[in-house]
Parts: sequence; C-alpha cells; structure tokens
Amino acid sequence: MFQMKHLLKKHIILKMTGGKVLEGILADVGNDILVLLSSDQYYYIPLLHIHKIRVNSSKSEAFSTSGPLISSAEKEKAISYRSILTQAKGLLTQIHVSGKQDLRGYITHVMSDYFVFYSPIYKTIYIPLFHLKWLTLCNEDNIPLTLEEAAAPAPLSRSWEEQLKKFEGRLVVFDLGTDSDKVGMLKKIDGSAVELVTTKGETLYHKLNHLKSVYVP
Repeated sequence: MFQMKHLLKKHIILKMTGGKVLEGILADVGNDILVLLSSDQYYYIPLLHIHKIRVNSSKSEAFSTSGPLISSAEKEKAISYRSILTQAKGLLTQIHVSGKQDLRGYITHVMSDYFVFYSPIYKTIYIPLFHLKWLTLCNEDNIPLTLEEAAAPAPLSRSWEEQLKKFEGRLVVFDLGTDSDKVGMLKKIDGSAVELVTTKGETLYHKLNHLKSVYVP
C-alpha cells in the first residue's frame, strides 16, 4: 500500500495501468483511492491502478480549482473508493475503464463488486469495481440528460458474476464492442470462464476477470 500523506499538496506524476500517465497536485488520499487535481479538475483514482509515483519538485502550482468536487458528508473519515462512488451517484460523471475512450453519464447503483453506469449512448452498462481507472465530475453547465431519464434496470444481483448469469442466452457486448470477439450470445458462465458464441458463430471462452464492462443492446 502506498504511504502518501506526506505528498499532500505536492505536484506528482502517476504511471497508471496501461501505461497512461497523469500528473497534478495530490489533493487527498485514502486507503484505496487518491484525489488528483489536474487542469482545474479533480480525478478520483483507485490505488490498485497506480504503478509508480514520482514527485515533480521542479513544478509548483497554486492549489485552487473551479472544477466540481465530491465532498464527504463525514469530514472526519478518510475517503474510500466505495464512498466516492456512492457520493457520485446521480451526478454527471466521466469515467475511464479501458482503451482511449471515456464514458459520460451517471452512476446509478453500487453493488458488492460492480457498479451500474447509465450512458446516453450505451444505456445501462455493468462495470466491475476492479476495472475503473478513474472518475471525475463534469461541469453542470452541459448536462445531456437527467438521472430521471435513465432506464431503471431489472432487479440487480449483488455480485458481477451473478449479474452476468442473468444475461445467459442473450446478446451481450463486452468492453464496448471494441473487439468483435467480445460481442455475441452469452451461452454460459462457468466459474472463471465466460462462454460466448460470437456473431460469426464461433464459440470462444473469455476469462471473467479480464472483461471490463458489459451491456445488453
């Protein structure tokens, strides 16, 4: 676990999962998440995706921003990944899960090991907690829809695996369809493997923990 309290208000450079580099001022830190102030925006980053931290002592920035901030109702408690997700529910949010594409929309539910995200483009997306790289709040002056417009999903299972089992026999899109091998009929969830019949009729098996998101078109 990173020990970073001594780095608060210092300019840092983060090397992230996938080789992505983020830099800015360390605004806050908890046991499993940190808050980075970068370009007048707060980024909430789970520590599990941070590979390396470097202090940029040659750079100094004023600690101020006009960007929206998730404020804790319990000031005396350290921030946590789950508390940030819960407080972000219903707020216009931008998240990064994989690749080069960010998603804008709303966190609607936070379950035991996944959360539900409503996107104007993809509608309801199910995302394992493990795969969220960061989130940031969007400015409220350009809201594409309200939370009331989001279609409420059917009753949710508590776990990611159990939720996927509800989609057996249906057409699903994993990882936003960036790979054609991850689009098709979900035939079966068997332990750590997902059996998928692609749109080309080929049967493939994917490791469950490598699938970063799913939606049902």
